[in-house]
Amino acid sequence: MFCSTCELRDKEVINVCDGNRLGQVADFEVDAACGRIAAVIVCPDTVGGILFSKGRVRIPWDRIVRIGRDAVLVEAPRDANGCGECSEGQKKGLKKRLGL
Repeated sequence: MFCSTCELRDKEVINVCDGNRLGQVADFEVDAACGRIAAVIVCPDTVGGILFSKGRVRIPWDRIVRIGRDAVLVEAPRDANGCGECSEGQKKGLKKRLGL
């Protein structure tokens, strides 16, 4: 599936580890050396389409599990310390549900 950055922006981001909604894709980090997206920036607060910087979360590109029509599924730590990552059982269950 090909997706432009315009299409990716504003999609809901869901953490597959705990099912929580993290917010919407607000911005991107690009690795200028290779021209690839390094991370997506997720913003939990939107009011009337305005994105606020408070509480933004950086999700590395390799943590994106699946990009769907309506949402982006990510495997994200529960806190800034990197604690609470998905267990192997959760990963296997997710892969089975997604048909991977």
